[in-house]
Amino acid sequence: MPVNKPNKGFTLIEVMVALTIIAIALASLIKASGSHTNSAGILKNKTLAHYVAINEAMRLQIDKAWPNLGKTQKSTEMANREWYWTREVIKGNKEDTIRKVTFTVFLDDNREQNITRIESSLLNPEVK
Repeated sequence: MPVNKPNKGFTLIEVMVALTIIAIALASLIKASGSHTNSAGILKNKTLAHYVAINEAMRLQIDKAWPNLGKTQKSTEMANREWYWTREVIKGNKEDTIRKVTFTVFLDDNREQNITRIESSLLNPEVK
């Protein structure tokens, strides 16, 4: 009588379970890499917006400007993109020898998507 040899392969159920595990792992990997890509884009925008705000604040200091009180809205191009910003100037002290300047940078022209904000103080260039 011939001797039956045990099968040396995988059953269909074992193959399906393995494929399911691989599919779930790949889906998780794709989701994680998409999230990482999105985070990198957000960080890039925040960094560039911060540079825009710092550049505008430094421009005031270099020019020894004494900006008028109130709000000003303008835009600046950096890294092949238009950045929209608002400058708000208020008195920093009673004598008005110091002015507090706040720059807020936005992604959109409607100025609804605030991405960064910096504050700076300026000493009146006339004061010695």
